[in-house]
Amino acid sequence: MKKLLLFFLISYNSVLLSQTVLNSYPLDFKKFDESNMILNVENTITHDVFVFATNTENITILKYNSALFLKSELTVPRTNLENHSIIGYSFSEDGNPTLYWSTNDYKNILVVKYYLEGKTYKMLSYNSPISSQFVISTFQKNNLFYIVTRDISEPELFVYVFKNGIVEEKAFDFSSYTFQNRKTQRISFNQVITENPIEKIELDEYNPLFKSSKKSKLYMFDEHIILTLDHNPNQTQVFDINLETNDISEKDFGQSVINNPRKLSNSFLYNDKIYQINSTQNELLFDIKDYNSGETLKSYKAIKNDTIHFKSSPLLIQGENQRTKELKNTSKFLQRLSYLDAGVSVFKNSQNTLVTLGGIPRIEKMYYTINDELYTWNNQTSSETVFFESTLNQNNEFVKFEQQPFALDNINYFLEQNRKLTLQNILRYKDFYILGYYDTTTKQYIMRKFTDGFTPEESLNPIINKAVFSKSFPTEKP
Repeated sequence: MKKLLLFFLISYNSVLLSQTVLNSYPLDFKKFDESNMILNVENTITHDVFVFATNTENITILKYNSALFLKSELTVPRTNLENHSIIGYSFSEDGNPTLYWSTNDYKNILVVKYYLEGKTYKMLSYNSPISSQFVISTFQKNNLFYIVTRDISEPELFVYVFKNGIVEEKAFDFSSYTFQNRKTQRISFNQVITENPIEKIELDEYNPLFKSSKKSKLYMFDEHIILTLDHNPNQTQVFDINLETNDISEKDFGQSVINNPRKLSNSFLYNDKIYQINSTQNELLFDIKDYNSGETLKSYKAIKNDTIHFKSSPLLIQGENQRTKELKNTSKFLQRLSYLDAGVSVFKNSQNTLVTLGGIPRIEKMYYTINDELYTWNNQTSSETVFFESTLNQNNEFVKFEQQPFALDNINYFLEQNRKLTLQNILRYKDFYILGYYDTTTKQYIMRKFTDGFTPEESLNPIINKAVFSKSFPTEKP
């Protein structure tokens, strides 16, 4: 399980972050290697918070109640778990956790249930077919553990559902559906998702542009997986994968018409709405459509000689390892965007819907042969990211609103100022976030509470790169 952190810029004069130390626990990690891992997670039914901490010798489990007081703890030897790492977790009806330990190739998955009351555990082995497939995503939903994979050659997705030591495999065949590229030429499902790897989108969390700009996105709802495909700039192709009935249904959402073969487009699904971006060097279109009816609820447009009237931030550009700068006008923004992968990300706070529109560096695959062997390498066409923010009210109308920093922005800044902290893990809990980390100086695992906004003492002027924060599990492993 990997955590991708940011390269972001925040401009602060004097900082007292919206954060509080919740608790700490002594852990002695004698040496640091790839076996060290700490996860901070929530049982979404009981709202207990668990910490799973492992090194080469032991696994320690801490259980906190909803008030974040330590209720119980368990430390057991890490026996028979060599060459395995944690890929996920779930909770049983009795409230006890199960951890899923896997080899790097997913050939062998060990399912270990831990009983905190009796200080024992039970281990089962699952020799899975996953090793012959590509892993798209691993994630938790409703206290269950899911692995989503794709077949190497057949137009199929597989969903593995782990519950109470039982694994249920579900297969979904896309061979009966039609896929076209921007030239309306027919292409295969496997070609679509091979050229555009599927990205798992987190519900009710901010998804940075480097995730939301992907052309293939997966959203997990209760008993439904929604797959959106934007490989064809003329439309968003949507598949509803029903995990109860094992059925697939299709919807298409056409993009606004722009007569330019170099146009860019993408979409984002949020709260039963499809948000679509469509742009060229000359114009930018932003549409909001009802997911259920397909009705266009609102459309915004800007051309290169106009001011973008639906933005609530400056037009920003950031190069790799460079400070964020402001672009002077719409023309320069659209010109820069035309060389990037366009995307839109949507997130709601207690008042408004916050939208980030922009683009990240485009990665193009280059193919070449040596002695009849085919090789690929990734070519990055640009190192710049451009973006701006827009704020919408409940009627999808633009409102002028000076956005205060999110809790995640405050976490990012805290980590930037405390680079010696390690094994960081971020958990959204109730109406705030918990940052957990290991302090190598005090040899303690510490949890801090972070909230949105400034503290009363702060006088801050943030410029935040919304392209670059994420927490993720392994993806696209053969």
